[in-house]
Amino acid sequence: MSNQKILLVEDDQNFGDVLRSYLEMHEYHVTLATDGEAGLVSFKQGEFDLCIFDVMMPKKDGFTLAKDVRELDKETPIIFLTAKTMKEDVLEGFKLGADDYISKPFNSEELLLRIQAILKRSGAKADPREEVKEFNIGKYHFNFPLRILTFTNDEGESSIEKLSPKEAQLLRMFAMYMNDILPRSEALTKIWGEDNYFTARSMDVFVTKLRKYLKADTNIEIVNIHGNGFQLLVKSTQAEETTE
Repeated sequence: MSNQKILLVEDDQNFGDVLRSYLEMHEYHVTLATDGEAGLVSFKQGEFDLCIFDVMMPKKDGFTLAKDVRELDKETPIIFLTAKTMKEDVLEGFKLGADDYISKPFNSEELLLRIQAILKRSGAKADPREEVKEFNIGKYHFNFPLRILTFTNDEGESSIEKLSPKEAQLLRMFAMYMNDILPRSEALTKIWGEDNYFTARSMDVFVTKLRKYLKADTNIEIVNIHGNGFQLLVKSTQAEETTE
């Protein structure tokens, strides 16, 4: 699961709670502060991969908070939320080192995609599992760069499948999350580029294909976790990752 931490500073408690719940549903750890001063205290006390600041806040506005944060930290990405759409405000935000700017009201999915893009650019989204190129999945060996899935039975006989690029990408993500839940939204945004009805149906087709490839090992199962994603369950004690 993601261990990425977001500092959300939003003076509307109800809106802040809703946004925090939405981001937590997508595997982020969120600290919520309801004014600029509390936000600065939270920033000093923790380590964050990204900050989301409302502009109009009591005690300390978002721009002032960002200026204070930039004096302490030049790298942590900042997204501003605001009801203002004046050009001067946008420019002010970017002068202070903002990475993005989104006006209220906004689509939650749009914010999520912007967060993912910023974290990817900043390198904060780096996951050590991304470095793994080969995986042992029960009686299968999967070479991701070559897209080769090899099954070896108890007699030592092997058979090979050459996967398509998307099949290989999806199996790699399943292997990275082996015995854990792979969030559907994460797979869709990383492999298909967006999370919508049509890409979700496409992913279902590829999951069915992977089930067929893996059916020779009865200890392996791809389970649909309703409303969340999928889980590659490997009961075999051989379930482990290996690096080249």
